[in-house]
Amino acid sequence: MSSVSAAPLSGSAPDRPKVDYPTSPGTAFAVLGFVGLGLLFAAYSVWSDVSEAGAASHSPLVYILLGVALIIALAFEFVNGFHDTANAVATVIYTHSLMPNYAVIWSGFFNFLGVLTSTGAVAFGVVSLLPVELILQVGSDAGFAMVFALLIAAIIWNLGTWYLGLPASSSHTLIGSIIGVGVANAMLHGRSGTAGVDWDQAINIGKALLISPLVGFFASGALLLVMKLVVRNKELYTAPKSSEAPPLWIRGLLIFTCTGVSFAHGSNDGQKGMGLIMLILIGTVPTAYALNRAVPDSEVPRFEQLSQDASKIIDAKALGYNITGDPRPAVTAFIRDNKLEDGVYPSLAVLIRDVSDQVKGYGTLSKIPPEQVRNTRNDMYLVSEAIRKLPKVQDNQLSPDESKTLASYKSGLDHSTKFIPTWVKIVVALALGLGTMIGWKRIVVTVGEKIGKTHLTYGQGAAAELVAMATIAAADNFGLPVSTTHVLSSGVAGTMAANGSGVQVETIRNVALAWVLTLPCAILLSGTLYVIFSHLL
Repeated sequence: MSSVSAAPLSGSAPDRPKVDYPTSPGTAFAVLGFVGLGLLFAAYSVWSDVSEAGAASHSPLVYILLGVALIIALAFEFVNGFHDTANAVATVIYTHSLMPNYAVIWSGFFNFLGVLTSTGAVAFGVVSLLPVELILQVGSDAGFAMVFALLIAAIIWNLGTWYLGLPASSSHTLIGSIIGVGVANAMLHGRSGTAGVDWDQAINIGKALLISPLVGFFASGALLLVMKLVVRNKELYTAPKSSEAPPLWIRGLLIFTCTGVSFAHGSNDGQKGMGLIMLILIGTVPTAYALNRAVPDSEVPRFEQLSQDASKIIDAKALGYNITGDPRPAVTAFIRDNKLEDGVYPSLAVLIRDVSDQVKGYGTLSKIPPEQVRNTRNDMYLVSEAIRKLPKVQDNQLSPDESKTLASYKSGLDHSTKFIPTWVKIVVALALGLGTMIGWKRIVVTVGEKIGKTHLTYGQGAAAELVAMATIAAADNFGLPVSTTHVLSSGVAGTMAANGSGVQVETIRNVALAWVLTLPCAILLSGTLYVIFSHLL
């Protein structure tokens, strides 16, 4: 795959912003200082949480593995900033609305805020793609091999495409890496490669990743045409004639859209790293992170009532069957294989009662003994995932009212197991923001100079960013990951096409080639690394 090359833009030479800023020693020291502070803050937070949970001391090896895994996860978010957040600043830089240095700091700050205010829905939606047996044993050798393989594979591909200046998708890369680990894990255990992935969830995420660039292209082009009909100011649709800032109202619009995309990107893309960091924490120090100890005692009675309602529904489906052994293998197999065998309902009924008895017996999540925390969390996770899958199987026997009751019960389970501490959001936000400030140039130049044949106009920049902001925010609301890179770069291409400006075919070809190759290459990379790490660990 060749590096993207620039074609001259019509009249763009005098208007090209200065992007060749050398990194000063002061900047390098500042970044290293923030990195060091972030790592120290993460280490202190883990120590504080473990101490507060009253956990027994762990061996040094546990903390070494935890430290390495956290550094790799944060490195993924750092490199993510090279790609995705760089797109947010391209329009304000190439319309001279903000100087590059100010733009990347501004974007990094609002990425930070976006991560801090995120819901976590995307984080755990991505995690649910992983093989259920590895999630339940994430602290094992295979669990660490999984985390190391998928993150390192994603970093390798992201760095490679960034070096070539190709706006590839970090979301696309991470999904491919997860699928690769799932396929390799299944094959290592003698199963078909297709059995290692939750394909229903993968298809839903794949649809979001596939449709979002089309939305970006057509919606941005349509919005530009509407803007031309409604706002009849020629200055908005012509290329900047000098390096001076645009009129205040145009500048305000472009900064607003840059801010919105940065914030939306942080709230969506930042969650992927958060979900993986939570898996790492659960696997290494479950006593502090397996269960949400912040759940108030007042919620326990409601959870018990929801448990009783759910138990009645599942018990009714399980009539005629009795489970005398361990119910977990049957439920695990159902989640993994999507096959509703005869023993699933009775096994699920037993697990629901067990979970309810554990919470009721201890009175609150915070009082569950350290040695029992991981088991309780795994049981809750199994029940939650099984309930999520029940409405999707072909022989589903649930009425709409029953599905609603079970969904309420599942929400209570998820509140106890799917949470993200504030300190995790802070260190991920810091990594993402610093990545934006360091690696922005290559992707910004591609988006600003090498997609269209003419210089980016104010209206084109605003239309592309407004659509990107709305698309990412909508996907975040539905808990689906989308690619900021794909949405925004396709949006710029859409505005060029709608404006009759034309696009640079070589760039579009290379970007499309990267889009096509990302999934198979990420699958191959992560699958190979998983096999290697499984043997090494």
